[in-house]
Formats: sequence, C-alpha cells, structure tokens
Amino acid sequence: MTIRLGDIAPDFQQESSQGSISFHQWLGDKWGVLFSHPADFTPVCTTELGFTAKLADEFAKRNVKAIALSVDPVESHHRWIGDIDETQGTTVNFPILADVDRKVSELYDLIHPNANDTLTVRSLFVIDPNKKVRLTITYPASTGRNFHEILRVIDSLQLTDNHKVATPANWQDGDDVVIVPSLKDEEEIKQRFPKGYKAVKPYLRLTPQPNR
Repeated sequence: MTIRLGDIAPDFQQESSQGSISFHQWLGDKWGVLFSHPADFTPVCTTELGFTAKLADEFAKRNVKAIALSVDPVESHHRWIGDIDETQGTTVNFPILADVDRKVSELYDLIHPNANDTLTVRSLFVIDPNKKVRLTITYPASTGRNFHEILRVIDSLQLTDNHKVATPANWQDGDDVVIVPSLKDEEEIKQRFPKGYKAVKPYLRLTPQPNR
C-alpha cells in the first residue's frame, strides 16, 4: 500500500513499549509524527530517538504526539530504551511500536525489497488531527533525520491551515509569508493582513506572518 499526501493514515492496533495502542484513538485530536527504524540497537536511530525525547516540550506546544516503530519485540525495545536514555542523556517519553508481525510496516509500505526485504526503511509521516497524512519523508540508513526541519514543516502546516498563506523557501517561524494566489479580493486581503503586503509580482505577494 502506497501512502500519499491527503490519504487517511491507516489505523491499526499494535503492541508497543507503552502497551497496546489503537492508533487513531491514541492520536485523538492531536497531530502525530510516526517514524520507523530498521531495528533496535542501531546507532543512527539511537541518536534520533534520544533527540525526539529531548524535543518533548517543542512537540507539546505544537499539539504533536510522537510514536516510533521497529520490527523488534517489546522486550528488546525496553533494553534499547535503557541504552538511549543512558547514551543520549534523556528519558524516552513516547511509545515504540513492536511491529514483529510487520502489520504496521505493510500498512505504511515500510518494507522496500530493493533496500532490504526484511527490515523497514526509515520513513516519517506527519499526520493531522483529521488523521490525514500531510508529510512523508524517507531517509537513507546512513543519514540521520533533521528534526528541526520536521518542526519547521509542522509550523508551516499549522500556519497555512489557518490562514490563506504559503511559506516560501527556507521559511522559519516569524519570517514573511506568501499570500496564496487564489486570494484576489483587496478588501479581504486588507482584513486578513492588516500589516499590508509587498507585491514583488502579481502572483508573489509577501506579508508579515499573520499569527505574530
């Protein structure tokens, strides 16, 4: 099954390091970050899970829950979490799915035979409160994820869901944004963007971030 942007994230029930999880129920009305790992006790993933734990406050203020996946069993996860806490100077505070039967891996197309026909690839999904997939990224095994970029995309998604804007290249929270081309009524523009805007081209109109 191929997961595309806008699809409803497949629901599932699976065991985890924090007990059995029914995914949609577990998400509730929050955003979710689901990210997969090929196996426990892998070096790059150890740093990633540690860094995710350190971002707990950043995720919380964005109404985001994190959940990881590995095909190893719960007992292995608990031992790995001990290593992560020790080596990364943190406390893993989110569940790691124990996808021993590959059920979730199949639902989310995480087994790529040309990469490895038994281990999951390192994919990441951002899922909104309506359970729609809003971002997918698949990383090679040798390259750690950039979690600052993941937070940046979540900021952009949450901003653009609530205002008729898009975010330009390399945008960071607080930078100017782009008024969507479909918005043409000047009175509505003045109402939505009281700080005004700069028209670089008719289709490229920059305005201060409206929720600041």
